[in-house]
Amino acid sequence: MRLFSSISLGLLAVPSVLAASSWGFDDGTVSVQGKKAGVGRGSKDKLSVSQPLSKSVELGPDDNLKILITTKEDKQSKRPHQTFLWIKDPKSSLDTSFAFQVKENGKAKVEISQKDIPNQLLSTSGPLEASLVIASFGSSKPYSSKAFDLSVDRDPGLPAQEKPLRYGKLPEIHHIFKSDPTSPPKIITLIFTAAVVFALPVLVASWLYLGANLNHVTKAFGSSPVPHALFFLSILAMEGVFFMYYTSWNLFQTLPGALGIGMVAFLSGSRALREVQGRRLSGFR
Repeated sequence: MRLFSSISLGLLAVPSVLAASSWGFDDGTVSVQGKKAGVGRGSKDKLSVSQPLSKSVELGPDDNLKILITTKEDKQSKRPHQTFLWIKDPKSSLDTSFAFQVKENGKAKVEISQKDIPNQLLSTSGPLEASLVIASFGSSKPYSSKAFDLSVDRDPGLPAQEKPLRYGKLPEIHHIFKSDPTSPPKIITLIFTAAVVFALPVLVASWLYLGANLNHVTKAFGSSPVPHALFFLSILAMEGVFFMYYTSWNLFQTLPGALGIGMVAFLSGSRALREVQGRRLSGFR
C-alpha cells in the first residue's frame, strides 16, 4: 500500500516538473557604439535574466544599440519560436518591437538605431522601457521582463512629430462660390451696337451697287414661300437667341435653342437656294 502511494505521488509530481520548465537567456550584453567612435569606445553592460540594469542606456543620434543573448530552455541552449526586443513608452503606452536573429544554438542578436524607432517614441520626454520577450511552442513558460531603461538623445534633424489623425466632428465649412459673370461695360455695348447700325447702310448700298434685284422677292416667295419665310425668320430668331444669352440666359439655355434654329435654317436655306438656282438657270437675274 505504501509502495502504491509512493508511485502515485511520483506520477503526480511528473507534470509539475514538466510545467516548471521555462525560457530565459544567458550571456546577455547590451552595447552602444557610435559610427565615428573607435574600437573599444562606447558603452557595454551585462544583462541579467532576473533584474534590469540599474542605469539607463543612452542612445545618441549616430549610435547603434546591439544586444547579444543566448536563449535557453531551462539550462539547455535552444532556439525559441519568438525572440523580441520590446520598447515601450510608459506614459503613452505606445510600443514597438524588434525581432532577434537567432541561430539554432540559441545565439541571438538584434541591432537598432534611432532611425528604426518610430517618431512617436523618439519624441517622448522620459526614458523608454526595453524588455526582452522569449517564447515558443510547448508547455515551457515564456520569458518577458524589463531589461533596461533606454534614454534617447533625439536627432535635431528629424522632423517634429505630427498630430495623429483623429476621426470626429469637424468645424462647419462655409462654401464661397464664384460670383456669376457680369455683362461688359455699357460703353463697350454701345460701341458695337453703333458699328452694326452704321454697317447696315453700307450693306444695302453694296447690294444696290452689285445689282441686287428686289423685284424677284414676289416671285421667290410665290415659288417657295415656306423655305424663304423660314430661312428669314430663322436668321431673326438666331439674333434673338444671342440677345437673350447676352442679357439673361446661360449656356445651357442657349445651346438647345441655337441648335434647333440652326437646323431649321439649314433645311429651309437649302430649299431656298434650290429655288434661287432654278431662277438663275431660267435666265432671271
